[in-house]
Amino acid sequence: MSVLYNVFVVVHMLGLAALVGGYLAVAKAPRITELVVWGARIQFLSGLILVGLGEGALDKDYDHAKIAVKLVVSLVVVTLAEITRGKQKRDEGNPTMVHVVGGLAVLNVLVAVLWT
Repeated sequence: MSVLYNVFVVVHMLGLAALVGGYLAVAKAPRITELVVWGARIQFLSGLILVGLGEGALDKDYDHAKIAVKLVVSLVVVTLAEITRGKQKRDEGNPTMVHVVGGLAVLNVLVAVLWT
């Protein structure tokens, strides 16, 4: 089961790279790309799977307050990315929302690394 857990850690990191890297690539001309949307989706889903596998099969001891904060922030990132991408397709995009999505994604990384 630990191999499967490690596979999802890699998937989670690839989602992070897509989300934050995709945002940084377009920061000067802000827009939500499909890469950012898929990165947000992957981060959310793989995070849920990691916590489920860790709690259920590997007896990991998570800080549930930290996981709850990360879950809420991740859900907001996915929601805003989806909404902003949809509005962009209708030429109603708001560049400020792109920066909000990117900033919240970076905030989630900071919570993961700095919250001990």
